[in-house]
Amino acid sequence: MASPCVFCRIVRGTEPSQTVYEDEHALAFLNLAQVTKGHTLVVPREHHRSLADLPLEAAEAVMRATVLVSRRLTGALRAPGVNLWHASGETAWQSVFHFHIHVLPRYDTTDLVLPWMEIEHPVESLGDLAAEIRSHGSG
Repeated sequence: MASPCVFCRIVRGTEPSQTVYEDEHALAFLNLAQVTKGHTLVVPREHHRSLADLPLEAAEAVMRATVLVSRRLTGALRAPGVNLWHASGETAWQSVFHFHIHVLPRYDTTDLVLPWMEIEHPVESLGDLAAEIRSHGSG
């Protein structure tokens, strides 16, 4: 029976993909929906649904692969910049429920549009929020 997770199938080699990097812990392949030329997804080889489920060791391995992929993309494609994008959970627009990071080479300041508006707050007004977050420890 085929796995319902397309990224797990890509990792196993039963779903076609264009791999640009791989090691024993992570795999990076071109996204079929290229937001910018070279748009790549980096995934852990093991299935983890979201950031909340990702063991720290897997996070370290995926971030290492992401840095190496970013260097490879910006060098090969002569992209002067790069954005990383991650979404965990439906409310954050996650659509494939296998942890992944999008690596988006950037060629111009107008080739992507910001998905949010930043509203700056006085640092003093953020104290209660910071205390609430700190009270939950390391997770």
